[in-house]
Amino acid sequence: MHNAGKRNVLGILIDAVDYDYAVDVITHAARERRATAVSALAVHGLMTGVLDREQKFRLNCFDLLVPDGQPVRWVLNWLYRTRLADRVYGPNLTLRLCARAAAEGLPLYFYGSTPEMLAALRQSLESRFPGIVIAGMEPSRFRCIGKEEREEIVARIRSSGAAILFVGLGCPRQEVFAYEFRRALSMPVLAVGAAFPFIAGFVPQAPRWMQDRGLEWLFRLASEPRRLWRRYLYLNPAYAFLVLLQAFKLARFETNGVSPSHEILYG
Repeated sequence: MHNAGKRNVLGILIDAVDYDYAVDVITHAARERRATAVSALAVHGLMTGVLDREQKFRLNCFDLLVPDGQPVRWVLNWLYRTRLADRVYGPNLTLRLCARAAAEGLPLYFYGSTPEMLAALRQSLESRFPGIVIAGMEPSRFRCIGKEEREEIVARIRSSGAAILFVGLGCPRQEVFAYEFRRALSMPVLAVGAAFPFIAGFVPQAPRWMQDRGLEWLFRLASEPRRLWRRYLYLNPAYAFLVLLQAFKLARFETNGVSPSHEILYG
């Protein structure tokens, strides 16, 4: 297991950890019924915090922010010599946690996406991990919810007996959800990005050689250009430029954000 602690990347505190450490921390919290907020951050997720001080505050309150993207891992290794051999990719982290949960009998809950995708996700997980206990699945409402609806969602998840909650609402909505719901749910809450559609088979994943070379963004951009072009063609160069400023001490990136003035309640 590898844990080099939290490291400041453009003001966002990323945990320099590997898969084994992340899985152990999350399953330990699940067994103890301890509220734990987790997100797998690639460049896009990290930059949402850089550009929005309220989102920075939310992210830096997370218990575990793992380096989902290769460019995030590279910067950890370059600036802090963390010697991370691999990233902690959200879909793979999800699969590893499902395998551990199936082995230990920890029930799982999945929130977000569409009913059709959740059905395919269930089928995929149950075929991969015999004995997995899926306590519940609930699709997104694709809107903000009211406080009554929030309490109903919390009650359903808690009464299901789930030990771990996976949230797939898209970035940054899922991180906002995890931040706002974390204290009401006595369990780990994981914002896992594109894990739902990837594991369900709705969206193709980049070949391994592209993933290893940090080119997954290019594969996804070619697959969904209308949805993703702004994200990658603007945020990736901005990330690279700001990292150079940090590396050469031409700018300081403080970790303190601004406490959100109100709850957004994405559902």
